[in-house]
Amino acid sequence: MKIALAGFGLEGKASYDYWNTPGNEVVIVDEREQLEDLPPGAKTLLGSGVLSGLAGFDLVIRTPGLRPDKIITTGKIWSSTNEFFLKCPAPIIGVTGTKGKGTTSSLITNMLRAAGRTVHLVGNIGTPSLTELGKIQSDDVVVFELSSFQLWDLEKSPHVAVVLGIEPDHQDVHTSMEEYVEAKGNIARYQTEDDIIVFNDTNDLSKKIAGYSKAKPEPYPFAIDDLKSALQIPGEHNVENASAAVAAVKEYVTDPALLREGLSAFTGLPHRLKFVREVGRVQYYDDSIATTAGSALAAVRSFTQPKLILLGGHEKGGDYTELMKECAKGNVRIIAYGANRHMLKQLSEEYGVLCDVNNGDMSAVVAAAAARARPGDIVILSPAAASFDMFKNYADRGNQFITAVGRLKAE
Repeated sequence: MKIALAGFGLEGKASYDYWNTPGNEVVIVDEREQLEDLPPGAKTLLGSGVLSGLAGFDLVIRTPGLRPDKIITTGKIWSSTNEFFLKCPAPIIGVTGTKGKGTTSSLITNMLRAAGRTVHLVGNIGTPSLTELGKIQSDDVVVFELSSFQLWDLEKSPHVAVVLGIEPDHQDVHTSMEEYVEAKGNIARYQTEDDIIVFNDTNDLSKKIAGYSKAKPEPYPFAIDDLKSALQIPGEHNVENASAAVAAVKEYVTDPALLREGLSAFTGLPHRLKFVREVGRVQYYDDSIATTAGSALAAVRSFTQPKLILLGGHEKGGDYTELMKECAKGNVRIIAYGANRHMLKQLSEEYGVLCDVNNGDMSAVVAAAAARARPGDIVILSPAAASFDMFKNYADRGNQFITAVGRLKAE
C-alpha cells in the first residue's frame, strides 16, 4: 500500500514507525522545503502545493493541525488518532476542552493508578498514541488528551468522554467557532448508551457537545469538599478540573481514600501555574501553557494578592473581554509583549487597566516586571496567546521565563 504522511509534526516519527512495515511504501509529505530529524532513508515529497497532488496514494495520514480540506487525494484520509481508536483493546477515557485538558488527564491517571489500574496516558500530554498501542492490554485503561485537531475527523468516540469548558481558540486554524465546536463534538458524537459523558454544566458549549451523545450524563462541577484538601495545585479552576476527573473515574474508583491518594500525588504540570521563585517578597509563577484569555483569567483569579500579569504572543483570535474586566477590578497590572502587544495595550486602555508595553525579549520582560513589582505582589507569565512569534513553543517560552527569574538578584 502506498501511504502518505501528510505533515511531519510531533506525531510524525511515531506514525512513520507504525506504518513503515513490509508491503507499505511510506512517503513523508510536507509543504515545508526542509525537514529536520527525518527517519533514515525516508522518502519525502516536499514543497508548496504538494498536499493537493496526492492522487496516487491509497492512504493519507493527516497530522494534527493540518486541515483535512487541504489534502486532495483519491485515497482514504485517515489519522493516527483514528487508527488508535480503531485498534485499541482497552477502554479509553478521552479528555477535551479549551483549557485544563492536561491537568484533568493527569488527575484521572493518578487516581486510576492509585486504584491499581495499569494506565496509558497518551495524546498531547503523554506518549504518542501509536507508540503506546502495542503495549496495551484489554484490562488496562487509556487516558487520551484530545485537541480539536485530533478530534477533527475522528470516527469513534471514547467510552468515557470528558468535555471541559469550551471557549474561542485556534481561530487562526479553524474558520469559525462553529467549526471548532463541531470538531470537539466528535468526542461525544459516536458514543452509545453504555458510555459516559462528563460535561461542564456551567458552560453552554460543553453542554451542547454533551447533547450529541447517547451516553449516561455526568455533569460537573460539583462539591468535592471532602477531597479538596488533597489537591496540591492552586486555583478554583483546578477544583473544577478535579471534580471532572472524579466523575470520569467513577466507574473504576469508588474508595474515597484512593481518590485522595491520586489527587494528592499530582503536584502540577510544567508551565501550568507553577511556582518558580520568590525574590524580594515577590512570587513568580510560570503559566506559559495559558494560550487563551480564559486560561489567563483562571490564573488571575487563583490569587487574591496584587498581580502583574505578563501577556502577549501570536494572536489566536480569542475574546479578552472577561480577562480585561477582571483586571479592571483594581489589583492587576499588565505588561504586554510579543506580536500582539499593541493590541493588548489598546484593549487595556479601553477597560482602564494599567498596561506597560515591552519590546524586548523574555529577560527584558521579567526585568521590567521585577522593577514594577512591590513586596507581596504575584508576577504571572500567563500569555493568553500562542508562543511562536518569539519562541519555539510554550515550553521554550516558560523555560526562558524560569531562567530569567532565576537570574534576578534578591535585594
